[in-house]
Amino acid sequence: MTSIGGAEMVDWNLAVATATRLVRPGPEVSRDEARAIVAELRKHAKSSEEHVRSFTRMGTEDIHDTPVLVVDRAGWIRANVAGFREILKPLLDKMQDRRSGPGGAVLGAVGGKVTGVELGMLLSFLASRVLGQYETFAPATRDLPAGEHGGGRLLLVAPNIVHVERELDVDPHDFRLWVCLHEETHRTQFSAVPWLRDHLEGEIQSFLSETEVDPMTVLERIREAAQSLAGGRPEGEEDDGGRSIVELVQTPAQREILGRLTAVMSLLEGHADFVMDGVGPDVVPSVNEIREKFQQRRARGASRLDQALRKLLGLDAKLRQYRDGERFVRAVVGEVGMDGFNRVWTSPNTLPTKSEIAKPADWVARVHRKGE
Repeated sequence: MTSIGGAEMVDWNLAVATATRLVRPGPEVSRDEARAIVAELRKHAKSSEEHVRSFTRMGTEDIHDTPVLVVDRAGWIRANVAGFREILKPLLDKMQDRRSGPGGAVLGAVGGKVTGVELGMLLSFLASRVLGQYETFAPATRDLPAGEHGGGRLLLVAPNIVHVERELDVDPHDFRLWVCLHEETHRTQFSAVPWLRDHLEGEIQSFLSETEVDPMTVLERIREAAQSLAGGRPEGEEDDGGRSIVELVQTPAQREILGRLTAVMSLLEGHADFVMDGVGPDVVPSVNEIREKFQQRRARGASRLDQALRKLLGLDAKLRQYRDGERFVRAVVGEVGMDGFNRVWTSPNTLPTKSEIAKPADWVARVHRKGE
């Protein structure tokens, strides 16, 4: 464990234990029903491969190095803690080097127990909402295998899928396939575009390298963020426009990097939504009903508390990524066709910028008109 001031920065085991204890139980199903659901999700994940490849014209060869894991909420929590631990290691090592600096003992006293509980609380909130996830940076463990040659793993969270299909009152078999189409698109994106994983990791590590590691500076930035969220920002400072706490504690350099990351994530999520709806009419008979009800659910949130937490954590930005990214993909494919859109995967230079996500014609002009 990386530590500061003699105390663990993050108690990962406590994070898992806290999240597992607090997460809500899933919907009631019998043992036989559970087995059938798991088998069907695995079958749909497999069949989705060809549907997605044919529609996107990506990954024509069998180059997937990613296992498909059907997990419960606790399994999703364990997988994500392992992923956090891997991706945050350079930052925590950096903090380790500063552990004897001014204020180190203060932050160390707060320590890994508190941080572990806070991370566990966040994961318990998310664990009942995520339907599926392609884990790009996941390390392999005995219980949670990953690709042998740098691939990640595809997680399908069975209790959440069942919960949503019941809540929406849609055909469960159609809904399960529809979800698999979205997640399989993510797996295809990373398996067919070898440089994408390294590019994303580089951006994330650049973001983390800009993180303030001086404990007193960190505490001051958190204090300022709390004041802003509470409506008590220091006199003379401008309103932050309702930004989330994630945005409020960022440096200017981090905001620039985050703009690039937001554009990439909007592309990936929007592309997955576009594909699932494009493939849907041929293989998911009730796709129109599912899409309409699912969009309504996304828009309204589960409750006022849910909406407040989404805003606080910046999850509203995640919802905008689906919408804005799908519009970008749809507009570009309409203008230059699928093969023309697929130029986006040529290199990091052909990825859209944040402004181009909002103005697809600018991306077409830059990537296509300039080339011609």
